[in-house]
Amino acid sequence: MKKYLGIICLVIIALTGCKKGSKIEQFVMPVSSGRPYEMLVVIDKAMYERPAGQVLKEVLISDVPGLPQPEPQFRISTCPPSGFDRTFKIFRNIIVVDVDEHRYTQTKLKYNRDVNSTPQMILTIQSPSESEFSDYVYNHGDQIINFFVRTELNREIVRLEKDHSNEVDLMANKMFGCNIWAPSDITAIKEGENFFWASSPTSNSLNLCMYSYPYTRSDIFTDEYFVQKRDSVMKRNIPGERDSMWMATQFYRGKYLVESKHIAVQNTFTQEVRGLWEMTKDNMGGPFISHVRVDTVNHKVIVAEGFVYLPNKPKKRDLMRKLESSLYTLLLPGEKRATEEEQIEE
Repeated sequence: MKKYLGIICLVIIALTGCKKGSKIEQFVMPVSSGRPYEMLVVIDKAMYERPAGQVLKEVLISDVPGLPQPEPQFRISTCPPSGFDRTFKIFRNIIVVDVDEHRYTQTKLKYNRDVNSTPQMILTIQSPSESEFSDYVYNHGDQIINFFVRTELNREIVRLEKDHSNEVDLMANKMFGCNIWAPSDITAIKEGENFFWASSPTSNSLNLCMYSYPYTRSDIFTDEYFVQKRDSVMKRNIPGERDSMWMATQFYRGKYLVESKHIAVQNTFTQEVRGLWEMTKDNMGGPFISHVRVDTVNHKVIVAEGFVYLPNKPKKRDLMRKLESSLYTLLLPGEKRATEEEQIEE
């Protein structure tokens, strides 16, 4: 009995004496509440109903880009500072609004990770007045959104590392010498020339494809060049039920429905393209996101794309962001896996 009491005492000492952020602390810390892309805003009720609070609300519920129907960036819940108790403190994503003219001279952001639960991110907005708070949030809304979106994408990458599709990873390695973590239910694969398409055998909602072409010059990262290449590849590899049907980038009123920007993945240049696809002469369609990168070892352009087909169901945000997380895990030949903190800089 004395032996067991001694073991219990050692465990208690180890737990109470562990450093903040250690593996032991994470083990005993409660799991956070809320679903991905849910946000708790801690704010005075009267302020939330005034212009300053409404500016923050409008930022958080702004439309996600690249989707066929409007969907908000986050689902919001609120609570006043006086009600921010133990139940609310374990929420996964929290924004604390702290306006105090005596304590602050300018508006600043600060964040803390895994304070009361895990995974958890708390962003505090400190400001001397509601007017300065309102101006700051209005001018830095994208920064606030991107911070939490990247946080959620990194959480999904952690899940993908533990549970991903071996079939997709093996095919990427076999065909392009690459590695990628796709959702584990994406296992059905169709091969083409320098191309493969992977989907779930039980549901066609999540899809991932990869293709390559020679890297001949540096000025090819434009919307026009991307669409030209994409449509030629998809026409050959993703046909419809009849010869006149194939996957194409949606074209509306003289313009392709794509948005692109330049980002860094694995600390290298990447063209990110969001848009809508359609099946020609059919009613099928949906959103897609692509990462266009250069394989400098083999002098190729590698394109990894996730697309969703979910007819009659308007909510596609979470599915698209799951696929987006997968694209960030792509390793080109010669690259090494980044650490969790380096995956997508927060």
